[in-house]
Amino acid sequence: MADRTFYATTPIFYVNDAPHIGHGYTTTMGDVLTRWHRQRGESVWYLTGVDEHGQKVLRKAEANGVDPQAWVDGLVEREWKPMLQTIDAANDDFIRTSEERHKIGTQAFWQRLFDAGAVYKGEFTGWYSVGSEEFVGDDDVADGEGDDEGHKVSTLDGSRVEHMTETNYFFRLSDYQQKLLDFYEANPDFIAPASARNEVVSFVSRGLTDLSISRSTFDWGIRVPWDTDHIFYVWVEALLNYVTAIGYGDDEERFERMWPADLHIVGKDIARFHAIIWPAMLMAAGLPIPHRVFAHGWILVGGQKMSKSKANGIHPNEIVETFGSDAYRYYFSRALTFGNDGSISWEDIGARYHAELANGLGNLASRAAAMVGKYFDGTLPAAGDLTEREQAVIDLVAQVTTDADAAVDAAAPQDALAAIWRIVDALNGYVTDTQPWQVAKDESQREYLGTILNTTVEGLRALAVLLHPVMPKATEVLWESVGGATVGALADQRIDDVPRWGQIAPGTPVVKTAPLFPRIELED
Repeated sequence: MADRTFYATTPIFYVNDAPHIGHGYTTTMGDVLTRWHRQRGESVWYLTGVDEHGQKVLRKAEANGVDPQAWVDGLVEREWKPMLQTIDAANDDFIRTSEERHKIGTQAFWQRLFDAGAVYKGEFTGWYSVGSEEFVGDDDVADGEGDDEGHKVSTLDGSRVEHMTETNYFFRLSDYQQKLLDFYEANPDFIAPASARNEVVSFVSRGLTDLSISRSTFDWGIRVPWDTDHIFYVWVEALLNYVTAIGYGDDEERFERMWPADLHIVGKDIARFHAIIWPAMLMAAGLPIPHRVFAHGWILVGGQKMSKSKANGIHPNEIVETFGSDAYRYYFSRALTFGNDGSISWEDIGARYHAELANGLGNLASRAAAMVGKYFDGTLPAAGDLTEREQAVIDLVAQVTTDADAAVDAAAPQDALAAIWRIVDALNGYVTDTQPWQVAKDESQREYLGTILNTTVEGLRALAVLLHPVMPKATEVLWESVGGATVGALADQRIDDVPRWGQIAPGTPVVKTAPLFPRIELED
């Protein structure tokens, strides 16, 4: 067991509407990576949650004629928490920014900075994006085009901006420009991938202005403790969820034990908040900075970034109801390069489901169990002397385990799955080449027949463990099929123990289960 907890987070998502697969993608990738760390035997804490404050949420609630707290309560229970069940997420905590623990920690943090002189009162005049809840500099504002004609828009993300003047409190962000640049240079892996790092470094190098941390024209948020006429700007309290969820301001012993976070997973559009404002806040408070911020790309549907406003937002339910949660998790882990933009289509999901899951893995498992049933009365035969073919499979499993483990450390689930699928392809090729159905016709080759099937079942055992973080439901069925219960619970198997061959004892029952991935007739 690791000495400390591997602490990973998603961003907290705005609850101005129901979730779409972009939210599901972020959460699934975090879930796959943290489940892998659990499979290593590490202590893990995986946090997700929702951001309930801010002008965008307030306006949405007002447009629906309800109180903002009632609005977010309904969405969280009706949409956001059920999404976690839909995608089979195993998060350890779910934080809401309207919770008392978050309020206590937020007020404690900013009181600390105010007392230290890192905050002052001033007047803000400039542009604000309600859609992104972001203050936007003059250099990053342009005239809108098309649907945005007649409006000013942010060149940072295309959202509309409004001009405003408010007396607010400011954080001395400009004091941290060089400190941040020095930190990035000393910690080159802090921001990934390289494209996100380059964008952040370029942005900071242009110069930083002090950040307004309060709003005084509406009241949906957390009150500033030293001036209750103000509430905190939504981002400077939302970022604090990563520390308030683990005890900051309330349980200092737990906070000291858990912090800093190992991994913040965010969309690339909010990388600047996490890689600029967040570390500057922590520097000002004298607290450790997270080890890594990983910014993934956008999911593109029809060549466009998915969003509700473009009417191309897809709810995870739409995919899971057809293909199942395991296929959903597999597709987004395998088909998209984590860190880059990626296009998805219904046709591609269907093609990969049938080619890789149903025909590749599912058919392999079904054939193996059927042949053990037919030729050895459903019990695993012992392996005889191994040939080069069997040794090649054993060596491949060992190499793949190493490669997949390294890919997870690099936050590259697509590379981990590509490596693991080499075992699927190799086992299918091994069965095709050795032709056990032909070997079974020669009684003198019965020992070799047992070797073939033993090798195949052992390979499936390895696959069940390696794929468990990605497809927890299907792998439990596979584990049952190959007799894994005689070894122990699947969740208790360790990644580094996967290459140890011969874990399923001869004589263990091997059963043919329902298809892991039944064929689906897809409508046009």
